[in-house]
Amino acid sequence: MRSLKLLVFCLPWVAACSQQEAPPPATSSAVLFEGARLIIGDESRPVDDAAFVVENGRFTQVGTAGEVEPPAGATRVDLTGKTVMPALVDLHVHLGYADIGGMTNSPENYSRDNLIDHLRRSAYYGTAAALSMGIDRGDMPLQLREETIPGAARFLSVGPGIARPNAGPGAADRRDIPYGVTTQEEARAAVRELAAKNVDMVKIWVDDRNGTVEKLTPDLYGAIIDEAHAHGLRVAAHIFNLEDAKGLLRAGLDGFAHGVRDLDIDAEFMALLAERPDLFLMPNLPESGLRSEADLAFFAETLPAEAIERMREELASQERGDPDERFEVQAHNLARMHAVDVTIGFGTDGDGSGWNAHEELADMVAAGLSPAEVIVAATSTSAEILGLDELGTVAAGKSADFIVLDANPLDDIANTRRIDRVYLRGEEVDRAALRARWIGP
Repeated sequence: MRSLKLLVFCLPWVAACSQQEAPPPATSSAVLFEGARLIIGDESRPVDDAAFVVENGRFTQVGTAGEVEPPAGATRVDLTGKTVMPALVDLHVHLGYADIGGMTNSPENYSRDNLIDHLRRSAYYGTAAALSMGIDRGDMPLQLREETIPGAARFLSVGPGIARPNAGPGAADRRDIPYGVTTQEEARAAVRELAAKNVDMVKIWVDDRNGTVEKLTPDLYGAIIDEAHAHGLRVAAHIFNLEDAKGLLRAGLDGFAHGVRDLDIDAEFMALLAERPDLFLMPNLPESGLRSEADLAFFAETLPAEAIERMREELASQERGDPDERFEVQAHNLARMHAVDVTIGFGTDGDGSGWNAHEELADMVAAGLSPAEVIVAATSTSAEILGLDELGTVAAGKSADFIVLDANPLDDIANTRRIDRVYLRGEEVDRAALRARWIGP
């Protein structure tokens, strides 16, 4: 009788132990993407029938279908027929001043909310990070750099740039933003203030705007470059003229924020260039042709109908003529610099609309670079220029920032516009919700 009571007593305990020891169902936050053509973002060949795993916002495995073994319970996403490439890195933007929907440009628009809106527009069109080049007001933009904003591109900033007094950006209502310097000591003090704010680069303007303003002289920009280098900062220059570009090369400039725009570069320039192997160029080309109805359809994804109609009226009033001479000069100069292996980055000089990136990609191809070379410039090279080691390529350990396309941009660079999805930090950007916010359901 006692043994029967003991058996009855133990049975519930045995059952409970059995329940506790049963393994939980396999779950994983990992996602396996498979079947796409993969453009890595460096100079390696595309991978057909690729597979990659994203977990906790990063690529953990990258290879071919059947070769990659995802964690148990991983979600599978079939990308058969698609092309995947890294998200873009834009080295030259001016965010915050444009009211994109209203198509106005004013200091009154400059706010945290508008900056974030522009970063979301950048993300919508496939940009992962954007460097604001010299017209940020106050400390707010530099604080924004430290934030991770869902569905938005990362924000980097050079703070206010440096120019002669009231001789900064082309728009008259923004020319007072940069440090206006007239002496070498003022120039050095401006750099020290920027260094204390830990800016991502120093921006200078060396351009007289067709004789309407004074430009930085060699003694001033020489002091800026020297002081910046002493603080571990690089200097990028807005330029126009060939002679100014030569002077800046002699002074040890790190990068051009525009190419030479007045003349074809000459043998002296090329010789100076050979002495600056680490120099980089952000071409920022003028448009190679008039916009088309196809362009307007692309813009209409994020612009209200009335804005598109205004653009259509402007388009109808223009006549297509010979190629723009400004484009021809800059394209020729870009091709010559590219031929001697100057580091070519990617910058749009954009206003926050986001679509500028795809115009610049097309213009760089029109200037003579191949689609593959342009994609490398706009991804891994630009990430390297900014020191963003986790961006620019689809590789294990990198941040999972990538674009899914419906067609192959290596066949036609215009296919970068055929965006199916965008992922930033492993999360899909809700492009449908953003469209609804900007243009309505």
